[in-house]
Amino acid sequence: MSRFDVIVVGGGLVGAAAARAFASAGLETALVDRAPVETGAAFDGRTTAISHASVQVLRGVGLWPAIAAYAEPMADIRITDGEAPVFLHYDHREVGDEPFGYIVENRLIRGAAAALLEDTPNISVLSPAVAEKSERGGGLARLFLAGGGVLEAPLITAADGRGSPLRREAGIGVVEWTYGQKALVLTVGHEEPHGNVAHERFLAGGPFAILPMTDGAEGEHRSSIVWSERSDLADALLRLDDARFLQELAWRFGDFLGELRLIGPRWCWPVGLVVAERFHAERLALAGDAACGIHPIAGQGFNLGIRGVAALGECVVDAFRLGLDIGGPAVLADYERRQRAQSVLLAGITDGLNRLFSNDIPPVRAARQLGLAAVGRMPGLKRAFMRHAMGVAGAPPRLVRGEPL
Repeated sequence: MSRFDVIVVGGGLVGAAAARAFASAGLETALVDRAPVETGAAFDGRTTAISHASVQVLRGVGLWPAIAAYAEPMADIRITDGEAPVFLHYDHREVGDEPFGYIVENRLIRGAAAALLEDTPNISVLSPAVAEKSERGGGLARLFLAGGGVLEAPLITAADGRGSPLRREAGIGVVEWTYGQKALVLTVGHEEPHGNVAHERFLAGGPFAILPMTDGAEGEHRSSIVWSERSDLADALLRLDDARFLQELAWRFGDFLGELRLIGPRWCWPVGLVVAERFHAERLALAGDAACGIHPIAGQGFNLGIRGVAALGECVVDAFRLGLDIGGPAVLADYERRQRAQSVLLAGITDGLNRLFSNDIPPVRAARQLGLAAVGRMPGLKRAFMRHAMGVAGAPPRLVRGEPL
């Protein structure tokens, strides 16, 4: 049996950030991930939108320097509704000097984070390793690994995804539904540079996002596409050959960046929403999608998870410094209070936006376009929306504010 101060299950960026947050305060941390650490993973076309607030958190836990070299800034955001001439333009200079966020390839994030975690003295990385079950009680939690091995700590953090086995084992229910949509994810090359502008286009089948990426190894200009579509149509699109698929893509993309070409494979995932009925159980805290997984519209799901890491890290580290039980009810209730309301609110906003914009009913379409035009003419409201896009609205945790944990 190996003893730690905290165990993190799930080795994605949310889990990695949580492990670094705990370790930065001197807590002995175990990070358990079922996937092998692959610092040289093959290109798969997937990217992550990292908001300004999340950059603050990642910088505060020491992960951002390892990722920054691969990150492409989002300086502006342009929002359009179908083919309507009305659009909403967010310019980062209206709210400060920092970009709204960055786009980074998932494989590069995982590789950089894995290499850094392996070199962090307070973190023991167990990968590949499967968390088979846990026992929580008597002042400690025990995590049993498949094939033998037991880890023990006052607290387990479950960052093990939307289907979280640890959440189910703890008897925590969820509110969930699907949208009848799937998200196609891919990378395209284009003739003209993107100018660090992100585009969010609302189409009848769902949002279509064009996100600026770093130039490729050959100097080609690239963008990441997150294309939500009706499930049956998404499946049909996925079956098309490259030439026909590119025609469908170009029709939605437009010609403003010149000729397009596909780079790498296409990926497809069902789109849904899941919110845990509570974010903790005895000696267990939920993080990332295990706590709340939302629609990819506006690219805020990952950033919500990172904000949760900042909130949980603050609660746990403050208790640790005071000599309190870091996995006790008071600490976990404080985390729930700080994070759950924010998560439910954002889940509701993204759900409402998707339902509002993913249709072509004429009166609704007219109201949407009036709304976009109105926001563009109200500087105060527009700046408030831009601050939300950056993730710095409200009363954020210390790490989000750029302060040390």
